[in-house]
Amino acid sequence: MTKLSVNINKIATLRNARGGDRPNVVQVAKDCERFGAQGITVHPRPDERHIRYRDVYDLKEIVTTEFNIEGNPTPDFIKLVKDVKPEQVTLVPDAPDAITSNAGWDTIRHKDFLTQTILELKEHGTRVSIFVDPKEEMVEGAALVETDRIELYTEAYAKGYHANREQAIAPYIKAAHKAQALGLGINAGHDLDLDNLKYLKNNLPGLAEVSIGHALICDALYFGLENTIQLYLRQLK
Repeated sequence: MTKLSVNINKIATLRNARGGDRPNVVQVAKDCERFGAQGITVHPRPDERHIRYRDVYDLKEIVTTEFNIEGNPTPDFIKLVKDVKPEQVTLVPDAPDAITSNAGWDTIRHKDFLTQTILELKEHGTRVSIFVDPKEEMVEGAALVETDRIELYTEAYAKGYHANREQAIAPYIKAAHKAQALGLGINAGHDLDLDNLKYLKNNLPGLAEVSIGHALICDALYFGLENTIQLYLRQLK
């Protein structure tokens, strides 16, 4: 079964909009796990507009499933990951002012930087995944920098799903087969929801984990958090 990691950034966004500590991100993480999530994902950004660095330290104390920290590997981010030692770190090449992640790594152009960064993080016992577009050459580059996994950036799949889902998923299937041949684990994330998740799961070989935040939290407003997590888990069976 493909694991579901719940990204709780949007919970922190709601908290920060009013100040104080409601909703409490630590309690929500506990609840997500209690409701069946197999991981918790956070993506702290330099301006701390949603998840704060302090949240990451607090969450490390209570997360009992897989803790996944996403982010651009700046010096501050690298220090955070070394301190917290999560089960997984996902490296994302987003600009400081990016609203959300919008591209994968050019694993060829940034080979030296990624190789050095990944080695440094692995030395601290953390599994490393890197965000990549569904292009076979980028997957090949990912293998060369010795990452453990790739996370396929699924925005293009989600955008094309309703018009032609076979066409939308085709490059992802090719990328996944390439990753498997090269011994890379496969994660996926971005704009996945209750409409498009099951088809991705059923057609993408070797999919180990999906990270879902925005759509899941939006659905929880209508269905409730516990029921929503169960709905997503059913799509992954």
